[in-house]
Amino acid sequence: MTVKPLTLLSVIIPAQNEAGCIASTVEHLHVELRLNQIPHEIIVVDDGSTDATWSVLQSLRERLSHLSPVQNLGAHGFGRAIVCGLNQMKGDAVVIMMADESDDCRDVVRYWHVLNQGHDCVFGSRFLKGGGVIDYPKTKLVLNRLANFFLKILFHIKLNDTTNAFKAYRREVIEGCRPLIAPHFNLTVELPLKAIVRGYDWTVIPITWRNRRTGNSKLKIKEMGSRYLFICLYVWLEKYFSRGDYLKKSPAPIKDGSCSA
Repeated sequence: MTVKPLTLLSVIIPAQNEAGCIASTVEHLHVELRLNQIPHEIIVVDDGSTDATWSVLQSLRERLSHLSPVQNLGAHGFGRAIVCGLNQMKGDAVVIMMADESDDCRDVVRYWHVLNQGHDCVFGSRFLKGGGVIDYPKTKLVLNRLANFFLKILFHIKLNDTTNAFKAYRREVIEGCRPLIAPHFNLTVELPLKAIVRGYDWTVIPITWRNRRTGNSKLKIKEMGSRYLFICLYVWLEKYFSRGDYLKKSPAPIKDGSCSA
């Protein structure tokens, strides 16, 4: 089967109060993609920031035509911000990336090349040979490994880093997984699990991760436990009780979110 080459990569970056790092994140990403001759757009979604994030993005857009800053004008939340960005994307492939430069720009390039081999999804793992983490808080690391082990058992998959947001998808996967209902960081498990359960092709590559050097983490573990569990069980019920109703389809896009450029 001939693989249709991808033509445009959209990188979606949700940002809330990231004035201290968002400019360097966008600039480093753009340089890396330009050097590797990857056609791209960078969509940064300001998710209700109360600092200078939006002003920084406006200034950056004046000298970086590949940047498309948008504001999430609906209810806020990490997942809602990503959906806002997905509704704005023009590319036939997308990478979801964090605003704090914890994700390596070079891995975005690798995602693009692996997607072009014909895969529907490319999932990065920090816990494969060749991957790694730098300065990962010990408590979060333990909870991460327990959560991902639970998902491996629950869904009978070999993926060992499902909870990491930094992943790549073809556009048809995004449309085939709608509506996306997780409003917060639990979208990081809803999207890959839905893609797997609905029969999209996926592969895993090692990636690296570095703890943020500026600002504060937005993930609040105490608030997210039940929300992650809800989404996991929601997708698990689809896997075993939907009788294949949602398998690998590409419906017309549903605009499930509001935002403005």
